[in-house]
Amino acid sequence: MVATGLLAAAYVLQADFDRRRGQFLKSGYIKGGAEKGHHDEGFLIIGIAGLAGLVGARLYHVLESPRELMADPSLLISRYGFAWFGGFLGGFVALLILARRFRIPVLEFMDMCSPAAAVGYAIGRIGCLLSGDGDYGVPTKLPWGMSFPNGVVPTTERVHPTPLYEFFIWLAIAAILWRVGKRALTDSSVRGGVFSGYLILTGIARFLVEFIRINPRSIFGMSNAQAASLVSIVVGAILLWRTRSYLHS
Repeated sequence: MVATGLLAAAYVLQADFDRRRGQFLKSGYIKGGAEKGHHDEGFLIIGIAGLAGLVGARLYHVLESPRELMADPSLLISRYGFAWFGGFLGGFVALLILARRFRIPVLEFMDMCSPAAAVGYAIGRIGCLLSGDGDYGVPTKLPWGMSFPNGVVPTTERVHPTPLYEFFIWLAIAAILWRVGKRALTDSSVRGGVFSGYLILTGIARFLVEFIRINPRSIFGMSNAQAASLVSIVVGAILLWRTRSYLHS
């Protein structure tokens, strides 16, 4: 499902790159020859950023429990346990490098990548659901509650299928970001708003979902993911304010 998510994200990113191609050519970000032949920038970007995100997600997850890692270093190469915020950091660093490689301003580059990132994350969460890896929520009596007796982290209780919640929420976020990105093609005041919106909306969504997740609480009664989500929301809000202030100054 991670591979499927990356492939879907690559198609979305390629579509976004193609609709912005004329704007990039006009601004001189990419050479004119890029309008000929195969358009595969999205697949290259997602391939590199996706791998960096997986590495970041794995490292962040194991470093949350350093004692367990020291006791069993093989945890580094386990197929289970990927932290959302670590994946974001790994992918973000890779995207900064790729923005420089493609000679596209960082904010516009991140705007372009944001809907694809939301789609990829949504589909990747289905993998969490199928494996029952402990990303599910607390027990519930709701009719759509699920149990995972054969999961990686098994439970016979009916629990909130939080990966499904995230799947639908992140697809809705992707749709919103896509529409905002469409406006950015003709309205320069919207540029930077897509990435800011990604940080704010995904931060809010993950913060709220964590209330019914089984993750341990550590920082002021919050889970690590909630603390990271607050950082995402604050950074997104500051970035949105700064870009608006700059454009109207």
